Amino acid sequence: MAQTKFRNRTPLAVILAGALAIGAHPALAQGLDSEGAIDTIVGSDVKTEEKSAVDESERVIAAIEATMDNARIVRRAFNIDEVEIVFLPEVGEGDSGITEKREEFADQIVELQQSIEGSAIFFHAVDSRQILVRDIVAIEFANENRAATIFVAGAAPAGATPETTADETTADEEEPADADATD
Repeated sequence: MAQTKFRNRTPLAVILAGALAIGAHPALAQGLDSEGAIDTIVGSDVKTEEKSAVDESERVIAAIEATMDNARIVRRAFNIDEVEIVFLPEVGEGDSGITEKREEFADQIVELQQSIEGSAIFFHAVDSRQILVRDIVAIEFANENRAATIFVAGAAPAGATPETTADETTADEEEPADADATD
């Protein structure tokens, strides 16, 4: 029997060592818990707020009716400038037709939710705010599909506290202008 001899063992050893070194350092990979990873993936500001389902019912119903088109936009989106997440705590409690529209478009809403799960941009935007995809009611796009508003059934989770707008700031929360002058 003939034996096979490897004449150039050094290149093979270098290749194997390199492959093992790359595989041995999974800690070097950037995970979603890394600082700034979600901001990099989303690539935009993610704002949250809580609004009345009754007040927003026209917008939400229009977004539900456009669910199939919006699901296609979600699947194709690769860069969004702004994402706003609107929590609707009263969905299901006299919400001016949102619940009925959700039931009517249930299959399309599931498809939208699946599109969001498959999109790094949108999934990480909602996941970073501790939102379950199944709670997403609708999404609407504006500004040539560069801005998205995601409507979520329920109140904001503790980790996704809604931001306060300038109109909601009270005099007690504002710092005096001359506070730093005494330092």
